[in-house]
Amino acid sequence: MNASPLSAASGHAVPLRVGVAGLGTVGVGVVEILRNQAALIAARAGRPIEVTAVSARDRSRERGLDLDGLGWEDDAVALARRDDVDVVVELIGGAEGTALDLARAAFSGGKSFVTANKAMIAAHGPELAAAAEESGLALAFEAAVAGGIPILKALREGLAGNAVGRVYGILNGTCNYILTEMRTTGRDFSEVLAQAQALGYAEADPTFDVDGIDTAHKLAILAALAFGGRPDIDAIHVEGIRHVTIDDIRFAEELGFRIKLLGVARMTGQGLEQRVHPCMVPLSAPIAHVEGVFNAVVAEGDAVGGTMFQGRGAGRGPTASAVVADLIDIARGYAGPAFSVPAMALGAPAAAPIDAHVGAFYIRLMVLDQPGVLADVARAFATEQVSLESLIQRGRSEVEAVPVVLTTHATSEAALRRALDTIAALPAVIEPPRMIRIENSL
Repeated sequence: MNASPLSAASGHAVPLRVGVAGLGTVGVGVVEILRNQAALIAARAGRPIEVTAVSARDRSRERGLDLDGLGWEDDAVALARRDDVDVVVELIGGAEGTALDLARAAFSGGKSFVTANKAMIAAHGPELAAAAEESGLALAFEAAVAGGIPILKALREGLAGNAVGRVYGILNGTCNYILTEMRTTGRDFSEVLAQAQALGYAEADPTFDVDGIDTAHKLAILAALAFGGRPDIDAIHVEGIRHVTIDDIRFAEELGFRIKLLGVARMTGQGLEQRVHPCMVPLSAPIAHVEGVFNAVVAEGDAVGGTMFQGRGAGRGPTASAVVADLIDIARGYAGPAFSVPAMALGAPAAAPIDAHVGAFYIRLMVLDQPGVLADVARAFATEQVSLESLIQRGRSEVEAVPVVLTTHATSEAALRRALDTIAALPAVIEPPRMIRIENSL
């Protein structure tokens, strides 16, 4: 960093000077926290932390924020060239483009870098970590995963003495809100999604959230810190929540489960398993009761056992809080490896394919109520050595399909999929079978 923590001439603490790129909800929140809690932050950081320059698309936009006295840059990358900036905070977003250009320019310009950009860290984290380490600077991204929950700090520091066996969690508040509302109100996905958009919990284009992409970026980062590998978004099996119906949610409750979109990473005999998809979570598991827009992450260490972190995973206050925490670490002089180990030591663990996953499953079939249908279904499962645990059939109709719900004992996903392909071809099965994985071990 350009400024030393103490001035030898005056004996007074020299401020850490911050340039903020992006003055949306989170950017404004960062500036407000640094101003409103200036004395507290200075006491905890050992020196003041001051915003000296900012950049955003529209200088004239009303943000409820006094920008007098701050340097303004129309080009965010110019923040990395300013002499009055020691740390650049990037809140623009996007894996490529301006955000990545700014990150690279910050390190080449001698600035530490703080970001909430999970897509960029998932795609380019090792490169940026190496650049930071070579320059003796800090790369920090606590705000990129689970908002204000300090899960990355926990993995990097609090659990540093543990071999992590598994990390999993609810990492997207939009999806958790939708699934919670579907369960508590009985409304279907499309109706609740529209409500979430009206309330600002979901974007106008909700693809990133509801199709699991946002969760996958966060899981890639969590897995990298937990298992010492490079983030590998391509190794993650990703499913969203669009296909979850209110009927599935009701059957889950009847069976003693709750449906949550989870990101799960664990080391197996086949390699590192990383998957994002709806899960049947036992009601006895604490994470089953994390509702609404809240996030939760569980890390399992060999010494400490399971530890659960819960809180708001997005929004102005929580995300800005995480950014400010990173700035305080930098003000204290911390510039350790961003991924717990040096970037050059990050490995590339073998990826376990989703077909190798072993677990229990929930299956919902829509079938015509005809003699022999259940026998044909049972035969398909028996052929693949899939053992059934329970069966629920609702209603009778000679002309309309009725739901048949089954759960299995632990089996390989490859075997289950072969059985479902056979079942889907049966004349009496009128819709593709629906499958949700059951996470009994939570």
